[in-house]
Amino acid sequence: MSLLSPLALYVRVRTRLAVRDDAGQTTAEYALVLLGVAAIALLVVAWAADTNRIGRLLDRVLDSILSNVA
Repeated sequence: MSLLSPLALYVRVRTRLAVRDDAGQTTAEYALVLLGVAAIALLVVAWAADTNRIGRLLDRVLDSILSNVA
């Protein structure tokens, strides 16, 4: 079995390090996307709480269910 030349060894090590760096970047991107989604969800919840639309929607759904059952 032959030994790797210094250049081939360097290329192999740098390639493995580059792959590891990309994996960390992907994790960071997922974290940023989740933070963005959480911020949008908080805005929607705040809007819904101020306008009472969720309560009215649930009232309509329950009224519809009860009228169909009775």
